[in-house]
Amino acid sequence: MTGGRLRLVGAALAAVLAGCAPAPTGGHDAPTESASPVRPPEDICADLVSYWVKEALKGSSWAGLDWEQKGLSNEQYEIHDEVLAAARAEERRAGRGSASAFADREARRRCEEARGATGSSENWRS
Repeated sequence: MTGGRLRLVGAALAAVLAGCAPAPTGGHDAPTESASPVRPPEDICADLVSYWVKEALKGSSWAGLDWEQKGLSNEQYEIHDEVLAAARAEERRAGRGSASAFADREARRRCEEARGATGSSENWRS
């Protein structure tokens, strides 16, 4: 890798790892509020699934990314596909706004039901 690309990869990795760092647990230097609260997997799943379903409904060029590029687990991608099919039916019936609201509700329901749907198996779908 060239030096510039290596620095870019290093910066990206540092940003990812910073988002994964545990919150301080106390002590004299700890802030009074956590700068990055830990979010439950159900919330992350619902946000990811509903975001990508709405991108697909809009016809975004980013919607064509695969499940790994979208940051989805295999289980989340399965939920995505099912919610997207139902949201497209809702869009035909009641319009884009209704389909977007449906995607939010259904992604939330399905992700809570699956406890965040974090399970993956290597190369499950390509």
